[in-house]
Amino acid sequence: MKTNLDKEILDSVSKSPNNWEGILYFNRKDPRVIVPKNLFLVIILSFLSLGLFGQAKSDTVFYTSEIELNTPTGDIFGTVTIPNNVEKSQLVLIIGGSGPTDRDCNSPFGLKTNAYKMLSVSLAENGISTLRFDKRGVGKSAPAVPSEINLRFETYVNDVVAWISLLKSDKRFSSITILGHSEGSLIGMIAAQQTNIAGFISISGAGQSIDKILQEQLKTNLTPQLFDESNKILDSLRIGKTVSNVNPNLLALYRPSVQPYLISCIKYDPAKEIGNLEIPVLIIQGTTDLQVTINDSKLLSAANPKAKLLIIENMNHVLKESDSNVQRNVETYANPDLPLKVGLTDAIVNFIRTKE
Repeated sequence: MKTNLDKEILDSVSKSPNNWEGILYFNRKDPRVIVPKNLFLVIILSFLSLGLFGQAKSDTVFYTSEIELNTPTGDIFGTVTIPNNVEKSQLVLIIGGSGPTDRDCNSPFGLKTNAYKMLSVSLAENGISTLRFDKRGVGKSAPAVPSEINLRFETYVNDVVAWISLLKSDKRFSSITILGHSEGSLIGMIAAQQTNIAGFISISGAGQSIDKILQEQLKTNLTPQLFDESNKILDSLRIGKTVSNVNPNLLALYRPSVQPYLISCIKYDPAKEIGNLEIPVLIIQGTTDLQVTINDSKLLSAANPKAKLLIIENMNHVLKESDSNVQRNVETYANPDLPLKVGLTDAIVNFIRTKE
């Protein structure tokens, strides 16, 4: 049986051609529960203009302000959270997960966690600034979206590089560390290779390329015939060739307009990319994550022996405490009052402080 949350999401997928079930969000531990990944569309930046800061909102410990990345294809919006009474602070750039996940780690499809917002507040209380943002097609950045066929994985990477360039011009920040959650992990580790930053943090990041993840997950979700057809499509996409004739039962994953995006994703192996990093790296994984496994974190760790690996007991994919019961775990995805898992913020703070 699917949960009510699953039904709501799957209904939305069937009604909108821009919703895509797949990749990291097929549940690996229980094939009955599928948390889909909805891909919204982006286009590669051609140049940047100066970011604009909005009016700040003050708190006793920190203050927040809107920040805007101006591009020819639409503006991208984020929130900067900065501790009070600090002339300069280290900054963490938070890259969210896949689908229409906004800067707070919420979405229109039942995801209501406030996890990124909570993390920003918690880090500010420890003297560390953050930037979290709505990616293209999401939240306030929704208008910055072209047609589906123009989607490329590199666009997400380019946006992160652009944010870093903007943040480096701000004298309030002494250093920048990238924190990538879920799909944001791979985006962040590639962006980290293209700019000069202090460190990289992966939370719930996949350890294999998308084609291998799809094969692993679809094996238990498709009939043998459909699984064979899926493998043939993936074989073609691996060599950069699109497939025009797709079985209607596989169109949600492989419709022609989304195939260029898949081709752009498949060429990136997270283990290889994290192995290219020469900066300090922290890999964090929860034991009750329904979407990414401990094995993923071990693959990443093995590829970068200098990286620190932290396994947090009973932390799930949305960074909250949960046991391994699927129903109770999924329920945390729609409960914004649950605090972050104890120990997560401390691990991040300790990692950042030891770098300076």
